Amino acid sequence: MNQEQIFNMVKSILVEEFEIDESDISLETNIYQDLDIDSIDAVDLMVKLRAQTGRSIEPDNFKQVRTIQDLVTTLEQTLNH
Repeated sequence: MNQEQIFNMVKSILVEEFEIDESDISLETNIYQDLDIDSIDAVDLMVKLRAQTGRSIEPDNFKQVRTIQDLVTTLEQTLNH
């Protein structure tokens, strides 16, 4: 998967599962501040991403994620290893 495909997957999960307006999601969007995602939602997001990709993001790597771009980059690294 390339970054664009990963971004589209993340965006569709946020829209469908968390009822976030698609226009609020960009690579610069801060997941916690701009989208009002809390730690429980973040765990749910990780579960949904694992279901879609078959791969888990290491918790230490996910702690570094702040923006959608961070998430896309981390997912790309996870999927390509």
